[in-house]
Amino acid sequence: MSTSATRAGVPDFAVIPGTQVHDVIRGREKEVIGAVEEAYRLHGAGRTVNPDSYFLTFPDRPSARIIALPASLRGEAHVHGLKWISSFPENVATGLPRASAVLILNDAETGYPFACLESSIISAARTAASAALAATALSERRGSRPRRIGFFGTGLIARYVHTYLAASGFTADETGIHDLSEEHAQGFREYLERSGSGNAVVHELPEDLIRSSDLIVFATVAGQPHVHRPEWFEHNPLVLHISLRDLAPEVVLGAHNITDDTEHCMKARTSLHLTEERVGHRDFVAGTLVGVLDGKVDCPADRPVVFSPFGLGVLDLALALYVYDRVTEDGTLGTVPGFFSELRRYG
Repeated sequence: MSTSATRAGVPDFAVIPGTQVHDVIRGREKEVIGAVEEAYRLHGAGRTVNPDSYFLTFPDRPSARIIALPASLRGEAHVHGLKWISSFPENVATGLPRASAVLILNDAETGYPFACLESSIISAARTAASAALAATALSERRGSRPRRIGFFGTGLIARYVHTYLAASGFTADETGIHDLSEEHAQGFREYLERSGSGNAVVHELPEDLIRSSDLIVFATVAGQPHVHRPEWFEHNPLVLHISLRDLAPEVVLGAHNITDDTEHCMKARTSLHLTEERVGHRDFVAGTLVGVLDGKVDCPADRPVVFSPFGLGVLDLALALYVYDRVTEDGTLGTVPGFFSELRRYG
């Protein structure tokens, strides 16, 4: 990886639209997963700065929020940045995606911003890559791969997770679907059929989806726990708890819990945060994904295993830098001449 930090003076300012981001990422799932794994390992080695996310909320629209994720990454290159991502669930009813985002990359030497990227695709891809990386590592530690995959929630994130699981070699004998919207559930079923994913089944009841799946992907917009029954997980599935707020504390306490960063997961009313408030400790967390990757954390086959990723800003940064470098290499980087105009101290 390389950034404008190697150049003298003020860097050019580039704008990378979603079409370019999509073209770079499409078909490169394994490379994206590799970039996300590298960022996780740098984070585990203390070579990142990843402050708390900052939530902008609105008294008149409690379901909506805009989140700032600042971060700094020191790998082959040193870069800072910020993702600014909005979540307005009511958009879905009007045909718009729930989330929209931009990401700013900052030169580590001067602090100047050098790129603005459309980031809803980056956010979805890094989330899916994290999920696929965790599913692979946890399955390997358990000694078997799931053959029945269930999707709880059917939006953009679910679609990307499906793509990245497929690229990681996960093939399902049956794919289950559950969504509060029958229309969205049927749309996701049609997408799965077009993608050649075999037998896709829509489940009206959440219990049926959970009990019939060995790998469960929670990708909802739930603001508070809605799955309260530990016995639904008595078949000990692998759970990718991407949306973080679906599982009640009693379910969390009955599971073997893995996080991407435990400190970050104990905030913002996540399921893990609520569980910590209830029991007064964090002993129910077994370790982090980096610990699993390094072989330091076991993943038993006789308990449900739940991966809860808070979604670290360093992952967005790593993937944005990957996109920036690919666009630069192919000669299609679009810059904004004169973006910075006041460059002399006294005019």
